[in-house]
Amino acid sequence: MALAVLPLSVLDPTEEQAEIFALWGIGTLGQLAALPEKELISRMGQAGRRLRQMARGEATHLFQPLEPAFSLQERIELDSPVEVLDALMFVANLMLEQLILRATARVLSLTSVTIILLLEDGATHTRTVRPALPTSDRQIWLKLLHLDLEAHPPRAAILAAELNAEPGSTSQVQLGLFSPQLPEPSRLDVTLARIRAIVGDENVGRAVLADTHQLDGFRMESFSISSTESSEIPYASLRPAMRRLRPAETVSVMLQSERPRVFTFRKRRYSVERAYGPWLAGGEWWAATKWRYEQWDIAARAHDGAMLCVCMIRDLQQNQWQMMGLYD
Repeated sequence: MALAVLPLSVLDPTEEQAEIFALWGIGTLGQLAALPEKELISRMGQAGRRLRQMARGEATHLFQPLEPAFSLQERIELDSPVEVLDALMFVANLMLEQLILRATARVLSLTSVTIILLLEDGATHTRTVRPALPTSDRQIWLKLLHLDLEAHPPRAAILAAELNAEPGSTSQVQLGLFSPQLPEPSRLDVTLARIRAIVGDENVGRAVLADTHQLDGFRMESFSISSTESSEIPYASLRPAMRRLRPAETVSVMLQSERPRVFTFRKRRYSVERAYGPWLAGGEWWAATKWRYEQWDIAARAHDGAMLCVCMIRDLQQNQWQMMGLYD
């Protein structure tokens, strides 16, 4: 038979089985197929019977398709170096179309897209775009890539381009029955990309308080939209908002019994009606400037009756007062 000349290694036997067959002088499938079945089972069990059936071509089995790993990747080498961004976007448009087609065929969307540009000087320029929600809108992806590359242009002409996408499930934000209609997340992504191009990536996001007593102790995180949480805001979580003054403005304060009584802010004189504080602030206990500041929350009124609620900081080392923010 056609399988007789093949070596036993094609059956992938264990080391113990291969050693036994070597001691018996069995080296091919034909020699294994010629062994009597009952004697083989008595010495090697059902595993030996299975090997004999495979050698004779009698083993029953089902074909199992082996699918290649699913990846979203497109690469193109340009005929000539490209320096104009619009020409690159024309090529990226075609690549994005193929990525989205393969993703939607599996009922998926694109979570992020990474563009890798091979430059004429041998370097690579890599940028990653990640919107708030996965999307299959090709125009949105093209606009986000265009805005990101405008803000971070490559330093040389482009020889080749590669797009790598991360697939993700399409999610929808569930609104409450009486919740107001939210704008499309894609519109938010484009708006944020335009803002990043003006003020920088590190200045766009949501502020998250850090575990510290330092002034301005916060970090910026990217915006994200949850598809499971309700969009309704409980009234219990509403707090008065403070508009920070950056940089803080110096104010002249008159004290009475070590508490602010009158202060002048932007050429207007205010009389303090209520003052809450002081609260020590400044930083960690190991810092050289530990608890350097006193923080006061003050409600004051001008001579014309205008009310002002402010947050003030007093520098204990320099005995200087600064206006940190205004409460709305």
